[in-house]
Amino acid sequence: MTVLKTSMRNVVAHKGRMALSAVAVLLSVAFVCGTLVFTDTMNTTFDKLFATTGSDVTVSAKAPESGEENPRRGRPETIPADAVEKIAKVQGVESAQGSVVSLSVTVVDAKNKNVGPTSGAPTIAASWNANELKSMEVSSGNAPRGPTEVMVDADTAKKHKLKIGDELRTIAVTGDFRARISGIASFKVTNPGATVVYFDTATAQRELLGGPGLFTNVNVIAKKGVSDDRLKADIAAAVGADTYKLQTAKESADQSRKDVGAFLDVMKWVMLGFAFIAFLVGIFLIFNTFSMLVAQRTREIGLMRAIGSDRGQINRAVLTEALLLGVFGSVLGVGAGVGLAVLLMKLMGQMGMNLSTADLTVKWTTPVVGLLLGTVVTLVAAYVPARRAGKVSPMAALRDAGTPGDRKAGVVRAVLGLVLTGLGGGCLYLTAQAEKAGAGSLWLGLGIVLTLIGFIVIGPLLAGGVVRVLSGVVLRPFGSVGRLAERNALRNPRRTGATAAALMIGLALVACLSVVGSSMVASATEELDRSVGADFMIQSQNGQPLMPQAEQAVRGAAGLDHVTAYRGLDAKVTAPDGSTTDQSLSVTDPTYAKDVRRKMTAGQHADAYAPNSMAVGSIYAAAHHVKVGDELTVAFAEGRTAKLKVAAITTDDGSLDKEAMYVSTQTAEANVPADRMPRPFMLLAKARGGQADAAYTALKDALEAYPQYRVLDQTDYKEALKDQVGQLLNMVYGLLGLAIIVAVLGVVNTLALSVVERTREIGLMRAIGLSRRQLRRMIRLESVVIALFGALLGLGLGMAWGATAQQLLALEGMKVLQIPWPTIGGVFAASALVGLLAALVPAFRAGRMNVLNAIASE
Repeated sequence: MTVLKTSMRNVVAHKGRMALSAVAVLLSVAFVCGTLVFTDTMNTTFDKLFATTGSDVTVSAKAPESGEENPRRGRPETIPADAVEKIAKVQGVESAQGSVVSLSVTVVDAKNKNVGPTSGAPTIAASWNANELKSMEVSSGNAPRGPTEVMVDADTAKKHKLKIGDELRTIAVTGDFRARISGIASFKVTNPGATVVYFDTATAQRELLGGPGLFTNVNVIAKKGVSDDRLKADIAAAVGADTYKLQTAKESADQSRKDVGAFLDVMKWVMLGFAFIAFLVGIFLIFNTFSMLVAQRTREIGLMRAIGSDRGQINRAVLTEALLLGVFGSVLGVGAGVGLAVLLMKLMGQMGMNLSTADLTVKWTTPVVGLLLGTVVTLVAAYVPARRAGKVSPMAALRDAGTPGDRKAGVVRAVLGLVLTGLGGGCLYLTAQAEKAGAGSLWLGLGIVLTLIGFIVIGPLLAGGVVRVLSGVVLRPFGSVGRLAERNALRNPRRTGATAAALMIGLALVACLSVVGSSMVASATEELDRSVGADFMIQSQNGQPLMPQAEQAVRGAAGLDHVTAYRGLDAKVTAPDGSTTDQSLSVTDPTYAKDVRRKMTAGQHADAYAPNSMAVGSIYAAAHHVKVGDELTVAFAEGRTAKLKVAAITTDDGSLDKEAMYVSTQTAEANVPADRMPRPFMLLAKARGGQADAAYTALKDALEAYPQYRVLDQTDYKEALKDQVGQLLNMVYGLLGLAIIVAVLGVVNTLALSVVERTREIGLMRAIGLSRRQLRRMIRLESVVIALFGALLGLGLGMAWGATAQQLLALEGMKVLQIPWPTIGGVFAASALVGLLAALVPAFRAGRMNVLNAIASE
């Protein structure tokens, strides 16, 4: 109890010094709890949606062997109407209603603007029936009653300012058709972001599936007292267990939850990974805080030892202070985490994913995890300072408070840091020499961890040399004030190293990812320049195949020499050695050999497009001992099995079409029924000589009616690739910003406590003529040099990681290493600004000190 009282008094007495450490704990816990609440809320939203949309048993057509829900043909699989009638007659069935659902559509308004979501959610076209009333209700107007009417969901109507009477055009693989909005339907649960349009059943069958008497699934309701499992078994016996896909309501919801959960889990663990980085940085802040507090209370601790307190009591007193700090910061962090989750929901809403605060889910595990993490991390960070406090002898009562103990990093620490750094460097070297990406990834991860720990351990040793060099460039122009700032930064190398290490971690990751991102873009650009002979690429913005009418429009554009269609087709390929593998064949026109310049290890690329011929990649050829002239047995998905001659073997040393197997469109059409052939997912086009600009304009005009497709020349493609990588990096930088904010708090805290520690010294310097302005400048310069020290270590370490990672990516064809010097230089300069801003408050407080009171302080 005495220890607790003493600890509480110390926390209250030093509440200002503890505040920033508490903020670090708060931010880290808030990020963890916010991530958990956000992902749990998303799960709740989808769970409610799936629970309302499923029937007791859902019967659907089996997807092709690819397992894709949206086949490459651009239209869903179907069930004939007689199967619906057969299911309706099964014992235990209360009702069986066929419905039409298609995700392979694009809907545009009267201004030809796509009204579909931009967040990755689907555009769903469906038939309106009784099953839809489980999740939807007509909020205005009426349900569609004929081919000229369509109903749209309320969220889409609000977002795109649609109203009853407006015309919508639906683009499907079967053609375009127009209808006017007859009604608006509202979701009974939260709509995560999909666009939904409804037609009457006959229109949906004709326009989405290509004819009457077809459905995509059957919604079956069980009679009272009949279980879903029993009903499923009876339906399977009636229609054949292997003919259709049968799912109970629970199985359907579980499958949907699994499909969405894969994405949510990735998001969750990525965000928690950044929260872990913030916790790691926070450890340094808390460690520094307690180390300096213990140093400043050396005399006080010595007096406590002199009047009878033993080492254990002193140790427990410091750890109790840490416990109080951890609990306080964690409690606030849990509350802030809920607020952060709400903010994330609002941000996702701006991006097109709707989440309602009515579904806000805070599981009991979330605050428990937050409290435990925050408290444990704080105790771990304070453990070493607590042990040092316990070792203070009673004779310390006779020394000046705040006298630094160990001014230089110990020999053991230096040797350990050098060993760890050397081992990490060795792992990075092995990564660069790896011949397989899998083994190299393990070495890379180990190298990053070891070099990071090594730099953290060796930081105090590096501080002496690096800070002096930086000071010679940055501080010396400021004369005596600059020299004082340099000496203050070097006064306690351990403290300077720990403060800089917090900033180093975040900036090392920024530098690493910048190098990797720039190298990816440079490698792809070089490969594009080297390999692609086509002038234009036409592809969908949402990954869907190209509709026939859009393909015809492209082929009819003026100024084109040729157009090449690129399809993907699944097949089982059996090599001469008897091994069978699942492969995705690249089905292209013969002109593809002109559009993409692939190097060959044997044969000619053009020969692969002869009838009953193909090309394989060098990796496959080496693994299965395949050579030109061999015959492979190819079992086309949903088609025949054919013997195809290997006419060419492509090299697999590039990133474009690596390991691709090529067959001609003619060969595929000869072995796959016309109604099962996939649609092209990309078109390549070559302009006639001197007509590139005219052809580019003609293609844009030809596809003006189809806003879901993009026409890209090589410059456009490079810019799109750069933008995609840039957007990803900006998101990562934003998440890393939390760790950098915590690191900045560490600099502020170190300077603030350092000012308190040097109160008498500051008073004496003021007494002998140091002005307030010079004092503030001295503290700002000290902060800048510490920040630049951390930036130099972090950026250097990060560039080493990034360069090594690029060597690993080179195995996948990304062979260009590019250091983004403008980004690196900008981050380094920004670090100086960060150091300057971090010093503003401590410098202001130091400048306001009363000289006499400062000299008289103990």
